[in-house]
Amino acid sequence: MKSIFFIKDTIANKIAYYHLLAFLVCLPFDRLYSELALVSFLLHTIIHLSKEAVLSIRIPRILLAVSVYLLTCIATLYTHYRDEAFSEWERQLAILLFPLLFSVTSIDLIKYRFNLLKGLALSCTLTILYLYGNAMYVIQYNHLSFRALFTTAFLNHNFAEPIDMHATYFSMYIALSVATLIYLVVNAESKRGRLLYTIGLVILFAGLLQLSSRAVFIALLININIVVPFFLLTKRKILVFIAISLGVSVIIIAGLLRNDVFKERYVTEFKTDLTQQSINLNILEPRAVRWGCAWELIKESPLAGHGSGSEIALLKETYYARHYYNAYINELNAHNQFLSFLIKTGIPGFLIFLLVLVAGFAHAIRTKNMIYCSFLVIITIISFSENILDANKGIFFFAFFNSLFYIVSGKNQPQIIQK
Repeated sequence: MKSIFFIKDTIANKIAYYHLLAFLVCLPFDRLYSELALVSFLLHTIIHLSKEAVLSIRIPRILLAVSVYLLTCIATLYTHYRDEAFSEWERQLAILLFPLLFSVTSIDLIKYRFNLLKGLALSCTLTILYLYGNAMYVIQYNHLSFRALFTTAFLNHNFAEPIDMHATYFSMYIALSVATLIYLVVNAESKRGRLLYTIGLVILFAGLLQLSSRAVFIALLININIVVPFFLLTKRKILVFIAISLGVSVIIIAGLLRNDVFKERYVTEFKTDLTQQSINLNILEPRAVRWGCAWELIKESPLAGHGSGSEIALLKETYYARHYYNAYINELNAHNQFLSFLIKTGIPGFLIFLLVLVAGFAHAIRTKNMIYCSFLVIITIISFSENILDANKGIFFFAFFNSLFYIVSGKNQPQIIQK
């Protein structure tokens, strides 16, 4: 823990480091704190900017990293929703800033990358403990049974409500922290360190259980059963690990499904989300019906899309025409990042987003970076169920870590277990 808060470096680099650490520590909370940390880091970087740093920028890599933001700017040229488009410019600005800032900052981000990741893991761990403490206080205050902790009243968004955080986005941070701690447990140099990281993992897994994000749960299964063994184990041990981890995963899933609440969350609601008609008029229309509306818009302009800022306005018209009044009133987007790109920027935008992901996976494999690959799996899976680049917390998460791993060159420490 000491390595997170105390580093040996120049004063300027220390200040830069603490800005980035503050940004990550504040991610699970109100976006204002992270925004302030980002703005302050921007000013600090400009003050200490050198000519050599500017000349060392690798333009092709920068262009790919910021291409998603450039898409938004280009698609503004032909949109009929300029105000909404410029709002997207502002909201997605971090996607432009982080690659540029990480390219010119004087601090050695490779050296402190794990410190920053551990800072996020520590923040998520303490936040989960706070949320459990709050839940137990509510249970005790209302003289409820401990079993109430595993009812709908304390799951998913209800569990994260005290910090006013979307359950899926908070789960994303936790899932990346899980990948970080797994790496640290495997490579721990002392029994004390391994024990602390293991305790942290237990708390993080408990938080994921309580938040019950289906998309993150799927991403977590992929990371643990495929990504971790691929990057951390020798070839002869991969199959054994996968067999054991899959067995444990099946046991955990079977245990969750024995609980009616978790079965409702992971099975019944999942089926409902993928059907064309809601079985409960008191809930929002399933994602499948909104995806159907999105496909109608995509077919109208598949090549160029409808322009930045057009998604919600056009979807609302379709919702109203189809009598999807819950989605209309709540102004819901497509809840699918791939469909969102197709609506706004057409096939070219969709392909560029895919290129960003593919380039990231290729870089992760080439540099043997398990944590970056885990991050990309999380982003990819959640993009099927959320407009991750339309929400501030999703944008910050994507912009920061994609820049940290893709823009900042170099390899992690050796990640092969020899024993």
